[in-house]
Amino acid sequence: MRYKVAADFVVFIHFLWIIFLIFGAFIGRKYLLIKIFHITGLAFSVIMQIVGWYCPLTHLEVWLRQKHAPMLAYKGSYIIHYVEKIVYLQLSSVIIFVLTIILVSITVYIYYGRKKK
Repeated sequence: MRYKVAADFVVFIHFLWIIFLIFGAFIGRKYLLIKIFHITGLAFSVIMQIVGWYCPLTHLEVWLRQKHAPMLAYKGSYIIHYVEKIVYLQLSSVIIFVLTIILVSITVYIYYGRKKK
């Protein structure tokens, strides 16, 4: 049971990580440490897309689920069921790569293209 709970927690953290990558530039404009962390995360996501790696959080979740019940199909909780649909979108790798590049472009604009007040 603890592995199942841990796997669900990893999916939730994965969801929060994706939200941070999408919206982190708005916070990163004000705080240098968050900006560095955000840019590093975006760079890592681009590298993962180019090389074809899976996110380490995905590997951790799969490992935890296998430790919980290796022979059973996954039947997660209600909330995790919907969070996983967001985290693991059924899109082609090309579309995900294009969306990643668009996100990086918007982030660069937010960090460097706008005049600071």
